[in-house]
Amino acid sequence: MKNIPHKIYLTEEQMPKQWYNLRADMKNLPDPMLNPQTLKPVTEEDLYPVFCKELAHQELDNITRFVDIPEEIQDFYKMYRPSPLIRAYQLEKALDTPAKIYYKFEGNNTSGSHKLNSAVAQVYYAKKQGLTSLTTETGAGQWGTALAEACAFFGMDLTVYMVKGSYEQKPFRKSIIQTFGANVIPSPSNTTKAGRKILAENPGTSGSLGCAISEAVEKAVTTPDCRYVLGSVLNQVLLHQSIIGEESAIAMQLIDEYPDIVIGCAGGGSNLGGLIGPFMRDKLNGKANPRIIAVEPASCPSLTRGRYAYDYCDTGKITPMAKMYTLGCGFMPSPNHAGGLRYHGMSPILSKLYHDGYMEAVSVEQTKVFEAATFFAKKETILPAPESSHAIRAAIDEAIKCRETGEAKTILFGLTGTGYFDMTAYNSYLEKTMSDYIPTDADLEKGFAGLPHIPGIQE
Repeated sequence: MKNIPHKIYLTEEQMPKQWYNLRADMKNLPDPMLNPQTLKPVTEEDLYPVFCKELAHQELDNITRFVDIPEEIQDFYKMYRPSPLIRAYQLEKALDTPAKIYYKFEGNNTSGSHKLNSAVAQVYYAKKQGLTSLTTETGAGQWGTALAEACAFFGMDLTVYMVKGSYEQKPFRKSIIQTFGANVIPSPSNTTKAGRKILAENPGTSGSLGCAISEAVEKAVTTPDCRYVLGSVLNQVLLHQSIIGEESAIAMQLIDEYPDIVIGCAGGGSNLGGLIGPFMRDKLNGKANPRIIAVEPASCPSLTRGRYAYDYCDTGKITPMAKMYTLGCGFMPSPNHAGGLRYHGMSPILSKLYHDGYMEAVSVEQTKVFEAATFFAKKETILPAPESSHAIRAAIDEAIKCRETGEAKTILFGLTGTGYFDMTAYNSYLEKTMSDYIPTDADLEKGFAGLPHIPGIQE
């Protein structure tokens, strides 16, 4: 047996100097986003009121395979990257499995997650264009925290619309965002037309990412020298997050390993899309055939029970429409949903790969997720974020299958961050007050009923 270290770090010289654009290797590209007014494919110019120009270009660039990471962003990355690739020896031992389990740990920064990888890029390009402020949404709070860090570093003002349910469940996540100088508003709010409309229709709502996006976009387009930035779903975000997968691939090469199974949690797709990049590249080009598994919450099952259709990216229906697996932009997660990953849709890139059979998807109930989280914490001494724990759940299940079959497969999963701001959810699990909610078909039909009708494309 090879003597593989517990942690594998890259040297500064080994660090990737380019992001990887997965679309350049896709056999069938995602369908284009549509302008909601003209119902025609969006152009870069259509996106300029919302995104800064370089990000608008990255969003629509289907050709450039590798994009140079600006030196300023490389220097920022050096403060917390490379992140370690860790062999989960104690977890393997506890499961009595012949499988080899690795995880890429993205929690070694104040945001406690992978989100900083894209936040710094988006703020850098906005600052370079001469913009003075940004708006965004956040659900569980990792993205809002990461963006607040990046904005503080580059001297940009930031307004964060935080999903009201999370705002109330995670007061300390709100506090850390404010520590870095950002303004945090629970969404839906009375500060925007979109928020007031949502509140009028559903006064007691705990909110959704779709609601918060609507408010953040409205604020951006009505404020001079301000733009909107998003922490997941978008092509540009998966591009920036490819640093995770590129580092993982290099680290595994250093120890002469290659994953048979790659697992990531799936909400909007930023972590999963970033992790799978080089392995999906190999799969698309016939160099290898790893299983790639997306893990989502049973209470917000966009891939496993959603529709592959054009939909708005926000509840207020002011953003471009994307072809993706969706529960409908009006879908609201159950108030007891505690594990993040609450977006109604999935990255168009990942949706297309899943639709074409390159990926698998599973959904898991949150009590099973927290069971896996506490088990992992006891064995590996890291308190995982609830989002990441979806991937942990699936990795444990796959390792148990290996024990039953005797197959010594190599499993890689993404540990997106830490769970220190999620103790309300952990307490609910430990005190046995946590319950599972799985929407019925009738519940989901309400969301599907609101999907847009697009003549000639989606009747």
